[in-house]
Amino acid sequence: MATIKIHAGDFPKGDCQYYSSIISFPWTWGDGLFGKKLDLRKELQHVEVANEESVKKWGGTIGWGAVGGALLGPVGLLAGLLLGGKKKEVTFIAVMKDGKKILATTDSKTYTSILSLAFK
Repeated sequence: MATIKIHAGDFPKGDCQYYSSIISFPWTWGDGLFGKKLDLRKELQHVEVANEESVKKWGGTIGWGAVGGALLGPVGLLAGLLLGGKKKEVTFIAVMKDGKKILATTDSKTYTSILSLAFK
């Protein structure tokens, strides 16, 4: 199980759990007994490493101000992804088939797992 921190987008912000293609959001009132879950295997359309250009592209929904401290710059993110290891973090944008978006950060191993789901 891994942690994904959602910074902005169309889903609740905060720390979520990721396991076997499912993102489990923190429980809030109205979520039902088991809370909200998102099955990326069924819903994911596109995922990319967040950099200044991609955030500007999706800026209408995500908002540049919400991103501020989340981005380390494209060079730092790419280096983190390429170097691997559980301590390295990747900030990414995920777009669902219904058009909803997520700006989130996770470790590089989890990002690679999510990225692979976009090819299924």
